[in-house]
Amino acid sequence: MKILVSADMEGATGVTWPADVLPGTPQWERCRAMFTSDVNAAVLGFFDGGADEVLINEAHWTMRNLLLERLDERAEMLTGRHKPLSMVEGVQYGDVDGVAFVGYHTGAGTEGVLAHTYLANSITGVWLNGVRASEGLLNAHVVAEFGVPVILVTGDDLTCEDALAYAPEARKVAVKDHVSRYAAVCRTPTRTAADIRAAAKDATALAVRYEPVRGGPFTVELEFDAEHLPAAATLVPGVAASGERSVAYTGETMYEAIRAFKAVTTIVSAAVEEQYG
Repeated sequence: MKILVSADMEGATGVTWPADVLPGTPQWERCRAMFTSDVNAAVLGFFDGGADEVLINEAHWTMRNLLLERLDERAEMLTGRHKPLSMVEGVQYGDVDGVAFVGYHTGAGTEGVLAHTYLANSITGVWLNGVRASEGLLNAHVVAEFGVPVILVTGDDLTCEDALAYAPEARKVAVKDHVSRYAAVCRTPTRTAADIRAAAKDATALAVRYEPVRGGPFTVELEFDAEHLPAAATLVPGVAASGERSVAYTGETMYEAIRAFKAVTTIVSAAVEEQYG
């Protein structure tokens, strides 16, 4: 049995504000240890539950945040950027039985600690076939096309609520309770590690592959906070303006849709100026 852990940082234990997740800051250095603790707890739990392999896919920012030297030696880690499936890279090869979303968060334009979708700002909302979408929902549709269930989700309490829509059977662990976008009631790393390990052990029983879900076509709409950003996004073939500050496109599969999403966000990010956005 092989488990893929998609590891993001905004939903990690103790993380509440931008400097906590911004590579190179003192706060990021401090929070890396708590992020690693959350991921390692999931790894330990999956092996407790009978997993044979655990692959961790780094999914935050530079995708070089976890402390490899602190992870259980049985695990392997995929680190670094420019991966074909980004946050869920590794699911496409037919050998993964279950996926865990560790350190996840809510989507752009919704309540939640450090809520956003791919870009820290600039995107004010994302919809998938008319439903407001978080990264968790988008990635859940991607892994479903490969017949792989989401079995564990960790993050703040609102992230766990969000996961009810796309992974109702998955085990969920709230490591903190939302107060505002930059504040939360946090539990200690010792406590969250124990909770995550126990949930991951239990979740291992859910790691059963199923027939791939072909749910397309998928229409993705993105809304931005400035009018020049849709113009940048439409440089991607197939992407068209859908409003004054929004664009939309359609992919026949979620594989196509998420890769186009990555292209759009990469181009839009390059069009954002430091002071004025």
